[in-house]
This record gives sequence, C-alpha cells and structure tokens, in this order.
Amino acid sequence: MDTRKFIMRDEEFICTVCHTKVKPLNYTARDHCPNCLSSLHVDNNPGDRLNTCHGILKPIDMEKYKDTYKIIYKCQKCGQIKKNIMARDDNFDALLKIIQNKNI
Repeated sequence: MDTRKFIMRDEEFICTVCHTKVKPLNYTARDHCPNCLSSLHVDNNPGDRLNTCHGILKPIDMEKYKDTYKIIYKCQKCGQIKKNIMARDDNFDALLKIIQNKNI
C-alpha cells in the first residue's frame, strides 16, 4: 500500500485547543480548526492517521500557495514543521494574527 497518497477525511471533531465543534468542509478534507487554526499531529501523509505524536500543531506562519495560502505549523511536542492549505471558513482575525506575530 502506498501511504504517500492523500486519504480524504472530512470529519466533524472537537478542537483540542479551543473546544470549538468543527463541522466538515464538504469540499475537501478538514485538517485544522477554523476558529483557532490549530491542528493535531496525527498524519504522516494527509489523512493516513499513522503518526503517533498527537502533539498540537500551532500555526506559526503563512505562505502563498497557488491562489490561496498554506498555514505553516510547528508541533509543540516533537518540533516538526507541517503545512496545511487554509480553508474558506478560517477565522480571518486568527490568520491576521499569525502574520502580525511573524512581523514582530
């Protein structure tokens, strides 16, 4: 089995950080909380749920990606850097806060 393939997982969950009840996106896989933008370090490859770290992925930066942006995360447990494409319903104020904190 090729674990490098994207596995579609668009599931409802409760955010570990801010406790928001997060609904599925219904257009692609939901991989972070739209309220606080945090994620969990659960995947080696998108959707595989094979990573055993389970640390909190804290948003630390953003980068331009095609016609949108990627949120850059640092795992608070193991230090690994991960990237996720922002979602249409992401909290705009939280996105701005990432950019502002980067420039301080």
